[in-house]
Amino acid sequence: MSERLSGRCLCGKVRFSAVPEKDDMGVCHCEMCRKWTGGTYMAVDCGSSVEFDGSESLGIYKSSGYGERLFCKECGSSLAWRLQDGTHTSFSAQAFDEPSRFKFKTEIFTDEQPDNYAFANETTRMTGPEVIALFTANQDPQNG
Repeated sequence: MSERLSGRCLCGKVRFSAVPEKDDMGVCHCEMCRKWTGGTYMAVDCGSSVEFDGSESLGIYKSSGYGERLFCKECGSSLAWRLQDGTHTSFSAQAFDEPSRFKFKTEIFTDEQPDNYAFANETTRMTGPEVIALFTANQDPQNG
């Protein structure tokens, strides 16, 4: 996908544009994402193609030694998860102006998924250790 897409928070004070890497949407079941969103985190990978308008209302919470979560300080909308070095950003699929364009393809941290919900879609499912192994394998060993 090479088209720049736009989106915003609930109140509209933070607007963004990004170029999704694919037309796919994934869901994260990890405890942090569930606490942050009040459900599951439905995400679209956008690499480093992100541009913000209204960044004075953009809040950043460092949620781990490598990741941070972006949100609107005005309305509280969960907007994105990104690596602290800015090389990768996953935006909330529902924050895009046209979220239905993304196909639900993957679920990650399925080993942390509670028993009180399940999706009917056929997806690729990965546990936390599988996800971490995949990301670790894709890192440059010299930049680790």
